[in-house]
Amino acid sequence: MSRPVRIAFIGLCIVQIVFALGFSFQVSFFVNLWPLPYSGQMNPIFVGSFLFAAASSVAWCLWMRADGALAGIGLDYSVTFIALTIYALQLYAERPTPLLLGFVIASIAGLLFGLGLFAWAVRQPLPPTPQLPLLLRMSFIVFVIVLLLAGIQLVLRTPGILPWQTTQTSASLYGWMFIGSASYFTYGLLRPGWSNAGGQLAGFLGYDLVLILPVLLLIRNITPALLPNLIIYLAVLIYSGGLAIYYLFLNRETRLFPRHPKTTT
Repeated sequence: MSRPVRIAFIGLCIVQIVFALGFSFQVSFFVNLWPLPYSGQMNPIFVGSFLFAAASSVAWCLWMRADGALAGIGLDYSVTFIALTIYALQLYAERPTPLLLGFVIASIAGLLFGLGLFAWAVRQPLPPTPQLPLLLRMSFIVFVIVLLLAGIQLVLRTPGILPWQTTQTSASLYGWMFIGSASYFTYGLLRPGWSNAGGQLAGFLGYDLVLILPVLLLIRNITPALLPNLIIYLAVLIYSGGLAIYYLFLNRETRLFPRHPKTTT
């Protein structure tokens, strides 16, 4: 990757982090950019968590100089934004407002970026890294199943999937975000190796860091009907976060900051 392109990707990460923080802390400027009505304070936080996850995955690939690992991120963008583009066009046809026009333009830009990133990155070599550990391989299979099941039910507007209230249209969009994430993990399974897995874990950790405290606070007012969903959701957050922390920061072969042995004179 050339230096100008790397700088552009760093800029993209910074923009995503700024927007993630804006949504997560419910800053009115950022929250008002979302074209759909909110049904509670968890919804902008949820949008922020996906933005922070995307920035974390890209940042990991840049840090590790794993250009080929960006292909899975491009696939994730493509799957997510093709659905967002369709929804945006439908909403704009029904209610042509400047805000929805901006949503259409942003969705099309995201789709083109994802397709272009995948087409470029899939041709880049992956650096030599450790093989995907069995625990990660099995965990990723479970993540794909969980993300697909939740995503499909959200797309079908099945009520009570998320442990908080949301509108049906927003739920469908969130469902495609889950399906996009499932495609990212599936790509990592089809092209296994730490180069792909590291970015996926970094994204999951970013997602978890944004959501863990707000989701824990839901316990105070959760309805009995949503309590099982909340327990399952928390279990996924805690397990995926622990997995990411171990392999990104503790495991000798895969941690981001390897400890070099001291030399003696």
